[in-house]
Amino acid sequence: MSPFFSAEQSADLVKRGFSRRSFGRLASVITAGAALPFYNERALAQLSMVRNMPADAVKINANENPMGPCPEAADAIYNVIKKGGRYMYEETFNLQETLAQVCGVKPRYVTPYAGSSDPLHRSVLSFCSKEHPFVKADPGYEAGERAAKFIGAQTINVPLRKGTWDHDVKAMLAAHPSPGVFYVCNPNNPTGTLTSRADIEWLIANKPKETVVVLDEAYTHISPNAVPCTDLVAQDKDLIILRTFSKIYGMAGLRAGAAIARPDLLDKMKDWSAGALPVTGMVGATASLKVATLVAERRKIIGDIREDTLSFLTSKNIEFIPSESNKFMMNARRPGVEFYNAMARENIYIGRVWPVWPTWVRVTVGTKDEMAKFKTACLKCYNA
Repeated sequence: MSPFFSAEQSADLVKRGFSRRSFGRLASVITAGAALPFYNERALAQLSMVRNMPADAVKINANENPMGPCPEAADAIYNVIKKGGRYMYEETFNLQETLAQVCGVKPRYVTPYAGSSDPLHRSVLSFCSKEHPFVKADPGYEAGERAAKFIGAQTINVPLRKGTWDHDVKAMLAAHPSPGVFYVCNPNNPTGTLTSRADIEWLIANKPKETVVVLDEAYTHISPNAVPCTDLVAQDKDLIILRTFSKIYGMAGLRAGAAIARPDLLDKMKDWSAGALPVTGMVGATASLKVATLVAERRKIIGDIREDTLSFLTSKNIEFIPSESNKFMMNARRPGVEFYNAMARENIYIGRVWPVWPTWVRVTVGTKDEMAKFKTACLKCYNA
């Protein structure tokens, strides 16, 4: 067996059907870590990256928050930079304790990460295998399936429920007798649609015994109707909740997030890579959590701009999926890539296309001024 794994880890890998060759590939995950294309989000980031973008361009392609960090977070980050010669591991523990208090769980139920795609990858590595696939919605966030492909696990894409465009949890359950992970992004990326708390509870209650539900709550605080599920973690359900500070907290470039789950589930994820977390992200996240009014204020700002934009699309008879997030899908009624390129020529950079919906594009909700420019360009390009 590989010297990178303990006897207990090796036994678990054998149980999940990994070969000696697979051990070598997984060892490379530990030793190469962030150099791997699926691990550091590089492949997905390239889909949103635009080189030499003009300074006055409207960038509404990557689900970023143009408000950036709140003033309290910015101050905390500035002050800690001057101490950047120290590792300051204690700031990671400060975030762990603060987030646990906010979420109503014990600190050992929280593991901080640099964003939320990192623990998503680790959950796939930890619980999926050749015999236990990764089950997700389509269209849905693709990062997990890249990790699944790396270890030879199958990804099963289950269409969103037609009409409501939420996760079809009964179809997901029927997709395979023993998945490793059911992945639910709620609200969903890219559609911004909400899956009900009742459906999530039903999936947890009816899933196979060894299957884990991974609930990605990256956009939960933006939705006016989403109900966070951290209380289910406190009840020791087979549930891993992912959180990020990239969205409502405006810290995408600073990298802070967490996995919230039963300690035994978190322990299975910890051994797949190593490294200190960015202290700037840790202190910024902790400071953000302590601003009691921040989430509600930003939810209203984003929501007002989103609803104004969707009302505009309605008035122009442009089809879209109703969203509760900081992005939405609209039907360009021609190849989405063509519409993207036309908008780029107008200096408006929108989001990508999902293969299952080739004429639909994702648009991030930007500032009021940015969305005014989007409207002007959209009319020109949509009717071209």
